[in-house]
Amino acid sequence: MAEVYEKIIKQKADYTEGSIIRSILKMGTPSMIGFLAGHIYHMVDMLWVSKLADGETAVAAVTIFANVAWVFFSINMLIGPGSVAIISRRYGEKQYDAAETAIKETYLLKFIFGSAIGVLGYFFVEDIVYFAGARGETIGLAAQYGRVMFLGMGFSLCTYSVYTALRGVANPNLAMGLMLGSTILNVILDPILIFGYLGFPAMGVVGAAIASVVSYTLTLLVGIAIFFTNKTNVRLHLRSKVPMSVATMTKILKIGFPAWLGSLSFSGARLAIMPMVAIFGNSVIAAYGVGMTIAAIGIAILVGVGLGLGSLIGHNLGAGKKERAKKTADQAILLSIGIMLAVSAIIAYFARPIMEIYFDNPETVQVGVNLLQIMAVGFPFTGIYLMLEQVYAGVGLNTPAMIVSVGHSWVLKIPAIYIFTQILHYSPNSVWWSITAAIFVSAIGFYWYYRKGQWLEAKV
Repeated sequence: MAEVYEKIIKQKADYTEGSIIRSILKMGTPSMIGFLAGHIYHMVDMLWVSKLADGETAVAAVTIFANVAWVFFSINMLIGPGSVAIISRRYGEKQYDAAETAIKETYLLKFIFGSAIGVLGYFFVEDIVYFAGARGETIGLAAQYGRVMFLGMGFSLCTYSVYTALRGVANPNLAMGLMLGSTILNVILDPILIFGYLGFPAMGVVGAAIASVVSYTLTLLVGIAIFFTNKTNVRLHLRSKVPMSVATMTKILKIGFPAWLGSLSFSGARLAIMPMVAIFGNSVIAAYGVGMTIAAIGIAILVGVGLGLGSLIGHNLGAGKKERAKKTADQAILLSIGIMLAVSAIIAYFARPIMEIYFDNPETVQVGVNLLQIMAVGFPFTGIYLMLEQVYAGVGLNTPAMIVSVGHSWVLKIPAIYIFTQILHYSPNSVWWSITAAIFVSAIGFYWYYRKGQWLEAKV
């Protein structure tokens, strides 16, 4: 029996041996492809919305709610980082039964927290979007879109845990497949429900929200079903050998608490920026929404790579290979800089034709072009910042990232934007330059701290 068990263990994927860059790419590329596909969906979604009769207003409404949603979705960071650290570390330690239990606990926590916050948001959505800068017709559209998204929050948060759990147990290709499937379904449903094809009523922005919630929910159900098969390195059972416990779930929350504060700081800053952008009118809000979505292409790529990196760091430390973990992080940072340099060059060069796909108004197009070209300057530093966040998340040490996030948002970015827009009354370009300067300073400071190496000693 022992020999059979040992044979099963050896058959499980192990990325703590061999080429480091190959391990990064094997763990990160599937996530990168999946996240990039999901982000392309958001770009297409925004394109469909921009083609409605009240296009700029509709885009402004979705943009405003998206910034609101960041605040509520930050609850994902209360649970996600702790689950990544524990699942990947237990997998690296070959404690597969404990990894299975951690996966179940993550689903339970995500659904409880997500559903509770979703109900709260549903009833107060109009007040929330008004606070975020929506006015007139934009309030109604943002509220209609938001109510549907809030109702599906429990399912959407759990869906993200399907992906992270699969990466945590070294099944990144399955995570990629599910993300691609969800994106394809979303892309198909979007025009059908927005414009009313195939006998469905035309539902406008509400249709876009319903398409997202349906896709999330179906992906969650399929993902859970896959975990109950032999296709994953860790299989779920109705009755686990290691029972779920309040102590373990509390540990997940404790690890994630600093990350949640950091995410809340970041998303709260986005929400605080929104009214300062809204003073320039719906045209600028619409350009801001589309421009930030396009600019986030590089971020989507790096988040995918970074999530694979976080699990990989956990595997290495769980296997007791600190030096390999350090080399893995260093090479991932260099890779992120190279990726973002390429993305910044492409986006800066094609900024105008990209914005002209979405808007006919020359003034709106020019605002978007300025945003993309200014933001592109800071992309390589965004790459450094994101990789460092994932390194610390992978070891379950989230306080440093939280401190950097708070300083980045509330010491550097928000005061600068407030001074330039509310006191000096500069153009929207001052907002984009403030964001770029803040990420430059934050990335350099974060990297300086990372070089001290305390993260290698973190225990979970």
